[in-house]
Amino acid sequence: MKIEIWSDIMCPFCYIGKRQLEKALAEFPNDEFEIEWKSFQLDPSITPQHNKDVYAFLAERKGISLEQSVEMHKAVVERAKSVGLEYHFEKAIISNSLMAHRIIHLAKTKKLDDEMEEIFFKAYFTQGEDLNDASVLMKLGIQAGLDENEVREVIENESMFLNNVQKDIAEAQEIGVQGVPFFVFDRKYAISGAQPLETFLQTINEVKK
Repeated sequence: MKIEIWSDIMCPFCYIGKRQLEKALAEFPNDEFEIEWKSFQLDPSITPQHNKDVYAFLAERKGISLEQSVEMHKAVVERAKSVGLEYHFEKAIISNSLMAHRIIHLAKTKKLDDEMEEIFFKAYFTQGEDLNDASVLMKLGIQAGLDENEVREVIENESMFLNNVQKDIAEAQEIGVQGVPFFVFDRKYAISGAQPLETFLQTINEVKK
């Protein structure tokens, strides 16, 4: 079974959805699953903002108070905790995810895209790593098993894998993806959002029929 996942590493629900899917797949130990990660940018216009935290950034974007933003993030932290993830929004550094997406496409050529996604999610939501920083991206790429020189080339050449990212985003628009995470199972069924484990199990069973 092929599962395509449109995702942005700045999306807290994408990491939660990844965990829910992994828990569901563990229920089918005798089945083979091919996971393909697809790029999506929630906000391509984001510029690095080291002087602003995530709480203030979201408050401005949504036109809500700082207190409301903090409460919204607390709810997401609890949701993440329920699937075994630790979020530290107070440490998160606002980033544009385009360069990371291009590195994920490099990882995809080595069948390391799942590892790369995991490392980027953890770096952003848990460890407070600066994903605008080339040296950080280099370190994380190597951690995923990528070749240092190849990662450097992607970082330094802004056109490398850019077309792949744009194709993924265009495809998402074509099939009507409104938000992420968005999971497509054998091009038959789709799940939008970080749905409960039961939803993933039911969908996989439907596809298997």
